[in-house]
Amino acid sequence: MANFYPPGFKHQQNTIAIDFDGVIHDSHNGWGDGTCYGDPLFGSIEAIKELSKKYKIVVFTAKAKPDRPLVNGKNGVELVNEWLDKYGVLDCVQEVTSEKPRAMFYIDDNGYRFENWENTLQFIGEKL
Repeated sequence: MANFYPPGFKHQQNTIAIDFDGVIHDSHNGWGDGTCYGDPLFGSIEAIKELSKKYKIVVFTAKAKPDRPLVNGKNGVELVNEWLDKYGVLDCVQEVTSEKPRAMFYIDDNGYRFENWENTLQFIGEKL
């Protein structure tokens, strides 16, 4: 694997970034009021526990954006941390963020694997 990390950030090459809603947390009702209402998706808790043995886990979510409204006086990071704690994986997660972190892999339900622009434009055209 090529070294894509700037000087001083090589320690982040062992990071896996995982989307929260739709990958870890069943967000079948959409944003709703901003709470973390869903259950874990099948296998997500076990996968986080297993991956955290070898990798730093960073959870990313739009819920963590600082401009999101508070829910019961709590920001999105606090809500996600509570949810992760409830299911016993908070200690497996290095960070919860709204930003795309430096990582060796991104696990996201809304991602697209880029290979070239011709295929990308065709894929997007089929979805519209």
